Amino acid sequence: MTNRKPLFEKLESRRRELGLSQAALADRSGVSLPTVHRILSGHGSSASIENILAITQVLGMDLEAVPRIDAQEILEQQARKKAEKLIRMVQGTSALEAKGVADRHIGQMITKTVQELLAGSRRRLWTE
Repeated sequence: MTNRKPLFEKLESRRRELGLSQAALADRSGVSLPTVHRILSGHGSSASIENILAITQVLGMDLEAVPRIDAQEILEQQARKKAEKLIRMVQGTSALEAKGVADRHIGQMITKTVQELLAGSRRRLWTE
């Protein structure tokens, strides 16, 4: 099972395990002390990937991208988003023609469109 601790906690834990001061980590990584402090305290959301990689290298760690959401869930979210957009366009066009789509049919149309999008090309799922 993957360790789900936030990255900053993993980095800070490793720094402490190595007995390395934040100042020494900053010096060895080439990252400024204020930036090291921000990253290790969990306030480094705007930190550059270069700075994080420099810190992980000094700490002898890998920076690993681990999926946090199942791929199928992401595909379903995207299909729903695209289906809703498409159905809104149909609804808007129909309203212009004075033949608005009844609200009870909108949900059915979205569900059917989601299924069709998921069954089709994944590339088309991501195009605008």
